[in-house]
Amino acid sequence: MTESRCGLLCSACEFRESAGCGGCTRIDRPFWGEGCAVKSCCEARNLPHCGLCGSFPCRTLEGFAYDSQQGDNGARLERCAAWREEALWPPV
Repeated sequence: MTESRCGLLCSACEFRESAGCGGCTRIDRPFWGEGCAVKSCCEARNLPHCGLCGSFPCRTLEGFAYDSQQGDNGARLERCAAWREEALWPPV
């Protein structure tokens, strides 16, 4: 199930409840700032998440995934790839 645009598991976010966040697929503006480059990009391309993008994985998403303070060492990239496989199943 897709929880975010970038592959982050919103259900595991420690700030979700206190910030009243429904996840980036259900909000207009992130609670942590004015905007999110990944969210904006997916929405501009009319994509539910990065895994379905022809440029996946891009520099922007990799920057998020490997950020020294808030990254997850690439776990979100793997999640987006898994979501892509689920979306394409069964193969045509």
